[in-house]
Amino acid sequence: MTDTTLKATAAASGASATQRFLADKTGTPATAAADTARVNTLATEVITALHDVIRRHEVTYDEYNVLKSWLIAVGQDGEWPLFLDVWVEHVVEEVAHAGREGSKGTIEGPYYAPGAPTLPGVTTLPMREDEPGTRLLFQGQVTDVSGAPIAGALLEMWQADDAGFYAQFAPGIPEWNLRGSVVADAEGRFAVTTVQPAPYQIPTDGSCGRLIAAAGWHAWRPAHLHLKVSAPGHESLTTQLYFKNGEHIGDDVASAVKPELVLDPQQVADGRNEVTYDFVLAPAS
Repeated sequence: MTDTTLKATAAASGASATQRFLADKTGTPATAAADTARVNTLATEVITALHDVIRRHEVTYDEYNVLKSWLIAVGQDGEWPLFLDVWVEHVVEEVAHAGREGSKGTIEGPYYAPGAPTLPGVTTLPMREDEPGTRLLFQGQVTDVSGAPIAGALLEMWQADDAGFYAQFAPGIPEWNLRGSVVADAEGRFAVTTVQPAPYQIPTDGSCGRLIAAAGWHAWRPAHLHLKVSAPGHESLTTQLYFKNGEHIGDDVASAVKPELVLDPQQVADGRNEVTYDFVLAPAS
């Protein structure tokens, strides 16, 4: 990830993520704001917790002004979706789906793009003619909690490439590269050929990067596949699948790894890797 001609700036990636969020989730703020008592409770407790941190650590005016400047810069860089998805979303996901039956989910992250090309159950994700990386056959079945197959289940897939870049968020990559909406067959089965993604750093040239540097943290996410799995009458599942023994599995900057989501691909004779992973969808509530 040292080729600066390919790397999107934090401001550019952040602005794209912000625009995508506003376009895709415009109903969320109005829905959340409908319950005044709920807003009052949550906002009061968050502000009170911040007050407690200030008192406990005797925060100075210089530190306060640095924080104020940094918060302004996060907005100017368009990095609020990045900040919230990396450091907050994993807890929201954990609480929201604590009692759900079926497969484990995890965070969506900022790089989802709706409308990816529709593909059959046995397929290859769109990729460049000379797409670098180890080929990966990702296969499995979608069932309900009783084990019955779900015909025509939809698996929206997206991922970084072998260099850690996402189409639509880094320049020079075709729009739908390594993105697709896969329709499982009558038995809920799918077999998707793709490439094994690389670990990558979240953007570090903006406000989130300045926080990481100031706190002495690292900015790395382990390699992963993103999926949204859905079917009529069932609760949609958003998840990420990681790779056994991959870098940063144990110290993901986004804290999104769960043991149930770690794949163990096996190399086959032609040099590609294969892995099977089944999805279980809970009934819609």
